[in-house]
Formats: sequence, C-alpha cells, structure tokens
Amino acid sequence: MRIRFYNARILTMSDNTVLEGELWTADKKIEYIGQSKPSDKPFDREIDCKGNLLMPGLKNAHTHSAMTFSRSLADDYSLHDWLYKAIFPREAKLTLEHIYWFTKLAYAEYLAGGITACFDMYPKRIESARAAVETGFRYVSVDDANDFGGMDLLEENYNKFNSYDPLVSYIYGFHAEYTTCEDNLKKVAALAHKYEAPVFVHISETQAEVEGCKERYGVTPAVLFDKLGIYDFGGGGFHCVWFTDEDRELFKKKGLWSVFNACSNLKLASGITPVYKFINEDMKIAIGTDGAGSNNSLSMFREMYLDTVLSNVLTDNAAAVDPFKILKAGTSDGALCMGLTDCDVLAPGKKADIIMIDMNKPSMQPENNIVRNIVYSADNSCVKMTMIDGRILYENGEFTTIDFDETRKKCAELLSQLA
Repeated sequence: MRIRFYNARILTMSDNTVLEGELWTADKKIEYIGQSKPSDKPFDREIDCKGNLLMPGLKNAHTHSAMTFSRSLADDYSLHDWLYKAIFPREAKLTLEHIYWFTKLAYAEYLAGGITACFDMYPKRIESARAAVETGFRYVSVDDANDFGGMDLLEENYNKFNSYDPLVSYIYGFHAEYTTCEDNLKKVAALAHKYEAPVFVHISETQAEVEGCKERYGVTPAVLFDKLGIYDFGGGGFHCVWFTDEDRELFKKKGLWSVFNACSNLKLASGITPVYKFINEDMKIAIGTDGAGSNNSLSMFREMYLDTVLSNVLTDNAAAVDPFKILKAGTSDGALCMGLTDCDVLAPGKKADIIMIDMNKPSMQPENNIVRNIVYSADNSCVKMTMIDGRILYENGEFTTIDFDETRKKCAELLSQLA
C-alpha cells in the first residue's frame, strides 16, 4: 500500500529542523521525503496534512503494559509496600486472558498517545505478543526473570520471541538485584555471553535498593552487574535515580542506556533522577512511563515535560537541558535503546512508524518553537494519527485495529477476578 502525505510539516529527528513538503510510504517503509513532485506509481490514499506535523512515533522505553489492571489501585504506597502488598498478590492471580486484554488496553492508550513501540517487562509475554500482532503494535519484550520464576525460560524466550513476528522482538533482562540471587545473576551473565546480547534491569530505583545491594555485595547494583559480566555486551537499566558518579562513568564507558521514569519515581517517592548530569556527560538516554499502576498515565508527553523541568529545579537553572535532547530521548534514541535501528528517524528506507501532531490544538499555538511546544505543552489530545509499519492504527480519535468498547468492557469484567 502506498500513502502520500502532502501539505505537511516534517520533523525527521535527524536534527531539530522542521521541513515543509511531502512524505510517501510504500508498504512498511518510508519511500520519499521532500518537496512536491510527480509519482510514477499511483497512491492508494492521499492525505492532506493541512500544515500538521509528521514526526517519528514516541518510544516507551520502559513499561509494564498489562499492569493497566492496577491503575489507581494503590496510590499511597512506597515502592516496597506497593509491590509486596498490592501488586505481587494480584499478579499471582493473572491468567493468560488477563494479560491479553489488559495489554490490549495499554496498546490503545499508547496509540492514542503517539507511541509506536514499547519496551515491555511482563510475564506471560506470549499474550502480549499475540495482542501486538493482532493490533499491529510494535512490541519489544524484556524479561523480568527473578528468584520467583522465569530463569529457566530465558534462553527459550530469547529464541522464541526473536523469531515470532516482525513486530515482536526480545531482549534479555531480569527484574532487579534485590529479587535475584547471585547464582541467577551469573546465569543471566552466561546467556549474555553465549549470545553476545545486551541485558536490561530495574536499577538504583530507590536509595534503599542501593544500600541493600551495598550491604550484600559491597558495591552498587551497576558495579555488581558489571563485575559479573552482565553488561559485557551492552544493555542498561530502568530508573537510574540513585546512580553514583562511578555508576554514570561505568554506563558511559560501556555505552549502556539509562531509561528515565519521572512520573513513577515521583509518585512512589523514589526520588528525582538528575537527568541533566546524564545529558551533560553525553550518556545514552531514553524515556519510559513505567506501568499504569505506578504512574498512572501512559503518556510520554508528561514524561518528557517532567524530565525537562525537574532538571531545572535541581540545578536552579531554567535552561538546564535542551528540550530537543529530551524529545530525541523519547523518540529516536528510545528506538535505538530497544534495538529498533530502523525505527529511529524519518528517512527513506526506514520503517513507516509515524505520528501526526495536530498543530491546530490550543496547546500547540502560537508556534514560537514547535519542538518546545511538543515537550512543554503537548499532550495525548494533540495526536491526530499513529502509523506503525505503514498501517494507520489510530486516526482522528478512532482505532482501526482495536475494538475499544469491547476491550474496555472485557477489562472491567476481568478486574473483578483480581480483588
């Protein structure tokens, strides 16, 4: 299928320049970006963008999609109590059916919010993958193995989900240091070496987590994982709130990714990540929402805003970080973090994972600076269209592959089983 977008403004994310012209897609890829010109082949559809903005889709680089079941369920807990009193007991009751429907609910929220791929950490991933293929969503699974289960499935999952479907991929991971004993950490390291594969994990999310690791091993989680060889082939960590100078230097030296989750960290009183330090030290960064139970929104716009303004507060400097670098972390760098090297920018030959921002929304006017409007004032209502793999999955408030009314009713029905 060939689609022509014309009268468009285009932010490719290769730099912060906003172009004016056309973008053509052919099947799953971008075919052309430039000024208006004749085409020697017909288009299946031609869309007048009317001056609206095309840009790469947002990439949610850390989430737990099926945790939509826990939205607003335990809003006044610290991380430890939230996990052990509210979440883990209910997660033990989750069936494959729960995972399928609550993940599909998350996919709907992602699409409506301009998110074209998620880096998802959740068990029973076969149903998340099935929902992704049915929906047309791009799903990257990172494992959550720990002492309670999953370690014996790591290698099987790696091979299974990296050959499951072009929309689905898998990266090694485990839940956290405090839920994974040393023997199991060594198993993860052995698999990383066998496949020369990156590994991702929750890391330094709370001060208590870091102090506990020091008591057990005498070092921070980042240093421990490095000593065990877990990071020898890349990867990174989610949260990174309580990184030391040594931790950041280690991540920079090894080219590891730090994924920020500002809303979740604030809500759980875990702390504020000094994002400006990571940017000033030219580290690899990406952004995620975390799950709906600890956020509670799955909006990347809110995450980007907070990562910018919280740095201003921490530094007493209103220009602490460049908003374009935050937008880059939420789009193109997020794609690279997740291994989606053909989904990072808009360019001929890249995957057609594209969103359209409605420039006529009040929050996008006036246009003093379009990039800063996206970071500082846009929200999900500004997303006019979401395309993944050359298919339009959300347009003008309507889903093309999700029956949202059915999804909403099914989730409400299934929730009663988790009380």
